[in-house]
Amino acid sequence: MTVMMYTTWKELVRKKVLVLTLLLTVLFLLAFWFIAGSIGMRHPANPEQLFEQFSRRGAVLSLGFFFGSFIVAFLSIFSSFSVISGEAEQSTLQAVLARPLLRWKWYLGRWIGYVVFIALYALLLFTAIVTITAVQAGMTRIWQDIVYSLFLFLSVVPLLVSMSMLGSSLFSGIGNGVFMTMLYGAGWLGGMIEKMRGFLDLKEPMASTLANIASLLSLIMPADGIQRRMQYILSQGQGRDIPFLSGGSVPSDSFLIYGAIYGILAIIIGLQLFRRKDM
Repeated sequence: MTVMMYTTWKELVRKKVLVLTLLLTVLFLLAFWFIAGSIGMRHPANPEQLFEQFSRRGAVLSLGFFFGSFIVAFLSIFSSFSVISGEAEQSTLQAVLARPLLRWKWYLGRWIGYVVFIALYALLLFTAIVTITAVQAGMTRIWQDIVYSLFLFLSVVPLLVSMSMLGSSLFSGIGNGVFMTMLYGAGWLGGMIEKMRGFLDLKEPMASTLANIASLLSLIMPADGIQRRMQYILSQGQGRDIPFLSGGSVPSDSFLIYGAIYGILAIIIGLQLFRRKDM
């Protein structure tokens, strides 16, 4: 299992997708530094400007993690979308599994390799976004909120990797890439509908209809909902709800539990499919 984990890291370092991701990240952070400095209000001139500073900081965080969420999802999906089908088509997998290596050890070794590597990248990206926001927009959150938000931000990585490896057991590399992109896009669309519902003054039954559609899409792929909960904690803190900043209802603790169960089932089902897969 350890060998497969190290092998996964070596492959990720060689892949062009990692180079592209790092290049985009550097360019984004440079742009984000200047944008946050333009939008943010580091030192309010008077107490009446505290709410404006608060709202501007929320806007800076939303902008930063809008990119951050997408780039972490991009790296999670396109690093692992062909891990099984691609190697099976190239006959690499048959040669590896011909050795005395149990399939579940190969699968979990790969899974741990992807999750740890991408989680380290996500940790650095989270730290950079929060640090820039603190310097340029006066970020003031207690450390418990920051740690909890970091945990939620990182938890999306194993969720997406689990689903991507599950899809790789069912579809070809290209097919799984399309499947995962549409799946993540469905969850993202659900989040956008929920934000629009919060900002727009909609009447019944339109408001309820949009709420049901948003909930259904978020259940199909809970990654975006987890990210929205993370941004809510970073911008407002636990136990507060300012609709002007939240943009719709905030995902509950029950939704986070659902997301955890979703990810665990994806690992179990993917592992069972791989064990039964005809090479």
